[in-house]
Amino acid sequence: MAELDHLWVVRHGESVGNVAAAHAEDSGVERIDLTERDADVPLSPLGREQAEATGRWLAGLSPADRPEAAVVSPYRRTAETAELALRGSGIPASHDERLRDRELGILDLLTSHGTRVRYPEEVTRRRHLGKFYYRPPGGESWADVTLRLRSLLGDLRRDHAGRRVILFGHEAVVLLLRYLVEGLSEPDLMDVARSTTVANCSVTGWADDGRGALRLISFNDVTHLERQSTPPTREDEVDAEPV
Repeated sequence: MAELDHLWVVRHGESVGNVAAAHAEDSGVERIDLTERDADVPLSPLGREQAEATGRWLAGLSPADRPEAAVVSPYRRTAETAELALRGSGIPASHDERLRDRELGILDLLTSHGTRVRYPEEVTRRRHLGKFYYRPPGGESWADVTLRLRSLLGDLRRDHAGRRVILFGHEAVVLLLRYLVEGLSEPDLMDVARSTTVANCSVTGWADDGRGALRLISFNDVTHLERQSTPPTREDEVDAEPV
């Protein structure tokens, strides 16, 4: 199967959920104060600024380097990021639910403290299984997310061979695309996850190496952002134990 010419993935801009989660963790409470379901969480004002800055980065690319198609997670924070970033670019966009964030099941909206208090047995089980294979009841493991991303990559390579494609997704999506595209091992992936929090509106990219494979050209790049007044925040889960 032919390879893509370029592939990029952008994590969505800062969301009101990111802000609420950071506040809840700092406050030591058990539960994040959000009323929306995860799919409906919008961008914060800063997140909208970050998305617009991403649009300026795209506008600055030459026509020969600019993405030819965009595929977007249907979650509101991601869809809003793509809408602002792609506005006026002429890049056609479609939504694909395989890019959605990891589902957390019974741990949804719990802080790390809340998880330890309410589900100590899950903390023990997660420590035993490891981050990649641990699946919270009613939720997904990273391996589950990998399966849907593997399917999406196959479709992209079939439908956009030799073309440039940009994805808009979530933190776990960015990390697991590295696992898939670069053929990382589980320990290699965990090393990356331990050392890096994927920043809001950061860009990660790969380019055809001329031998039928994609090589990493940028990871977690935020140089296009004019400012980022809050530190990057984890999204796919609040870690009850170190990664």
